Amino acid sequence: MHNGIIYALDLFGTMIFAITGAVKGVRLRLDMLGVMVFAITVGCAGGMVRDCLLGITPVAAFTDSAYVIVSAITGLVVFFAAPKFVGRWRVIIHCDAIGLGVFTAIGVEKAALLGLGVVGQVLSGVIGAVGGGVLRDVFSKEIPAVLTSDFYATASIIGALLYIILEQIPTLDNAVCFAASAACVILIRFYAIRKNLKLPVARMVGEK
Repeated sequence: MHNGIIYALDLFGTMIFAITGAVKGVRLRLDMLGVMVFAITVGCAGGMVRDCLLGITPVAAFTDSAYVIVSAITGLVVFFAAPKFVGRWRVIIHCDAIGLGVFTAIGVEKAALLGLGVVGQVLSGVIGAVGGGVLRDVFSKEIPAVLTSDFYATASIIGALLYIILEQIPTLDNAVCFAASAACVILIRFYAIRKNLKLPVARMVGEK
């Protein structure tokens, strides 16, 4: 896929995740700096961790100020327009699903270009997609949503695997693999949100 399109999608995903981070900061009654920190953390951290693990250093957020600037501006907008954002959490989690799909596909594609195997590609996609949210929840003293939420990391894993399967077909362009992977993640998340689907939890002693 053309580098310019990937870059635009990367910034779009960064903005979407930054919104979810900023809204979380507002809900925790953080001050303006705290909200911006949450926005930047969720917007950039996943990609930073992914790039470090892939050996792509300095990471994109350090070499291109656009990532931090987009996240910071997003944080400010959410802070000053808090009532409009915080009251629309269901819309925000659907936007988060779009960011999850985009970041999953970007992570898999980056790993594929570096010649990594199946495990490396899947982990690259998942870590890039969920890393920021994990740090957000840790900062909030909560169990990361990725471990408890309805088909969050699971959707990312399925989308990453779909990309890997499709890239084995010689006639398919990587743009098709990218679009199909991102769409798969987004649709699974949308369905899981609508139906409140969750993976099974182990039973404790005495539970029925």
